[in-house]
Amino acid sequence: MLQALQPLAAEFVALRRDLHRHPELGLKEFRTSDLAAERLSAWGYSVHRGLAGTGLVAQLVRGTGTKRLGLRADMDALPILEENTFAHASCHEGVMHACGHDGHTAMLLAAAKHIAQSVAFSGTLNLIFQPAEEHPGGAKIMIEEGLFDRFPCDAIFAMHNMPGHPVGHLVFREGAAMASSDDVTITITGQGGHGAMPHKAQDVVVAASAIVMALQTVVSRNVDPLQTAVVTVGAFHAGQANNVLPASARLELSVRALDRDVRNLLEQRIRALVTAQAESFGVQVHIDYRRDYPVLINTPAETEIARQVGLALVGPEQVTLQGDALTGSEDFASMLEHCPGSYVLIGNGAGEGSCMVHNPGYDFNDAILPTGAAFWSLLVQRTLRD
Repeated sequence: MLQALQPLAAEFVALRRDLHRHPELGLKEFRTSDLAAERLSAWGYSVHRGLAGTGLVAQLVRGTGTKRLGLRADMDALPILEENTFAHASCHEGVMHACGHDGHTAMLLAAAKHIAQSVAFSGTLNLIFQPAEEHPGGAKIMIEEGLFDRFPCDAIFAMHNMPGHPVGHLVFREGAAMASSDDVTITITGQGGHGAMPHKAQDVVVAASAIVMALQTVVSRNVDPLQTAVVTVGAFHAGQANNVLPASARLELSVRALDRDVRNLLEQRIRALVTAQAESFGVQVHIDYRRDYPVLINTPAETEIARQVGLALVGPEQVTLQGDALTGSEDFASMLEHCPGSYVLIGNGAGEGSCMVHNPGYDFNDAILPTGAAFWSLLVQRTLRD
């Protein structure tokens, strides 16, 4: 399968670089969606558009098989100013494919062409091209608009490139693989005043500082040490002058967990601590707690299917059977709440010249494109049988 995909490499490397040069933010992937729809239609897929605006599902039905398989790729870029100077660098200032979604889309399109032309299967194949993985969560929007009602899947899979792993190395993990992600904004209000007379004011800066320190105990003293949790205060906004006590302060938090019960515990303890700290300083507090992406949990049977495909494709030396969990988040988790499946990582390269995703110097490694496309093709061949 990997050898069969090599002749398509040049075509889809060119496509990937075209997508990289023309990045589009979440829910605005109009050009990308049009390009994918045009090609998929030409290859014989039934293309259905409009879910989450720019999302699309390409369906191919063959034979008498009753199994239904879903493969998902994300399409959106990030609001980052690219620092690369190569020919295919972003032509849209302040927007770039800093996470490799251009490569994910190209890999699935390469697989789509090869499957349509050369892979025998029996059943229903649903190729899901999803917008807005970065924000605001296109998977959830597609589901709410009827994705699995219109295109039921017995199993669903997705793949993400991962810098730090060797080129083309495949990483699998059964169980919790990526963390939930919640966004919290805490607004503290009090009575402002003159910096020289703090006794006549309610100091929200001191109160907010105490809240920041108290939050450090949530993970260290409330969460089981054998569990994983993160509470990060990423922003602290208050005041404009050194002799003025402001009337309000704002904290912004990122909260993550690899277990659903731990996720609930974090919210409970954050709310309780923040409320108690505010009361102790005589200030008011408002907590805006927004649950974002859930814990991504790979189901055992589907992960084992993916492992066996990976072993057959690249051999045991290029496979990690049970990789480490990650505290990053991914909205494919929402799809896995509705359908069994697995999320696979493919190495984007390690060492000098490679950098992590969400970096202004990042670029998807085109050398892994045939491996990713071959993985999808072999997965279809092995999963969709009479």
